[in-house]
Amino acid sequence: MKQSMYSTFDKQILWVNRIIVIFLVLITIVPLGYVLIASFMDPATLINHGISLNPKDWTIQGYSRVFADSSIIRGFLNSLFYSFAFSFLTVFITMITAYPLAKKDLVGRGAIMTFFVITMFVGGGLIPTYLLIKNLGMLDTVWSLIIPGAINVWNIILAQTYFSALPKELSEAATIDGANDMQILFKIMLPLAKPIMFVLFLYAFVGQWNAYFDAMIYIKDPDLQPLQLVLRNILIQNQPSQDMVGSNTAMAEMKQIAELIKYATIVVSSLPLIVMYPFFQKYFDKGVLVGSVKG
Repeated sequence: MKQSMYSTFDKQILWVNRIIVIFLVLITIVPLGYVLIASFMDPATLINHGISLNPKDWTIQGYSRVFADSSIIRGFLNSLFYSFAFSFLTVFITMITAYPLAKKDLVGRGAIMTFFVITMFVGGGLIPTYLLIKNLGMLDTVWSLIIPGAINVWNIILAQTYFSALPKELSEAATIDGANDMQILFKIMLPLAKPIMFVLFLYAFVGQWNAYFDAMIYIKDPDLQPLQLVLRNILIQNQPSQDMVGSNTAMAEMKQIAELIKYATIVVSSLPLIVMYPFFQKYFDKGVLVGSVKG
């Protein structure tokens, strides 16, 4: 539709929408740009004068200190394994659970959904969960970060809504042709459910990639620690303590280094997600919309 065909009110709405979109873009881009530039800046200049676009004030000292620790690469690879394994397991369990729950003729469907929904609001708490993980022998193992959170009720509800919106004629035609439920699920429904599967995979990957608390509780072996926990330990080690005895100059230098490392670790930990998101973007909008509103 040409601009001349819009009414005055429509043009005003369009301008308001443009302003809102520009504002949302700015509040997203500006912090990212600030962190990226700050990660390359000299710490003294950053603390005393703020952001500078002069290349003379830039340095790679923060990244050098971060990557000088050999545990960074190990933590990065551990996080990749945890995130991919957790995401694949989450999506698999979600889809095979949501598909039968999308069938209205499933016996006990209401009771099962009620049980699932209750678990969204009532949890055992940290101590019972820790004792359970310990009794199952999963402490200090990769399974303590992959299995416990693999079932997400909210994801099951999204996938169930998505399956409910698919035409019933597809499964009915496949049944007439002699296909069983497993064949219908894996050969017909799952290929049609790629948008919601990619969305759930992205949700799970981002959540697991950014998580560090579970690893801090369950993982003591440094060789099994994920990247977020490794970066946290590096930040803590470079933070000046109030109980430290030394000159004010040494304390100031350590504070500057800690400030620089902080921004470098943010960039390092965020880079995989920034790189991965464009590949999922074409599925993201469709998966969220269709999975959240039954058509």
